[in-house]
Amino acid sequence: MATTVTVKGQVTLPKSVREAVGIKPGDRVEVRATASGGVIIEKAGARDDYRKRLYELAQRKPIRGITTDEMMRELRGDPEEDPSADAVALYRQRSK
Repeated sequence: MATTVTVKGQVTLPKSVREAVGIKPGDRVEVRATASGGVIIEKAGARDDYRKRLYELAQRKPIRGITTDEMMRELRGDPEEDPSADAVALYRQRSK
C-alpha cells in the first residue's frame, strides 16, 4: 500500500493499517530505518509488550524434572549407541 510524503515529511497511514495495529488519533508511534533501506512504523511500546511476553515465556519451565543432557539424549538418542564412522562408511560402501 503506497502513500505520499508531504513537503513537511509527513505521511498518512491508511485506515486499514491503523486499524490492523490499533493506532488511534493521539497515539505515539516509533519510526526506525532498517538495514535494507526500509522503514518500520509501529505503535509505541509494542516492542516492550513483545519483549515482556518473551521474558514471561522464558520464565515458564514447560519441562520439569529432566536435565538438558537427558532431554538431548531423549531427542537424539544415546551417542554411545551411535554406529562408529567406520561402520557408517562400510554400510554406505556395501549399499552401492
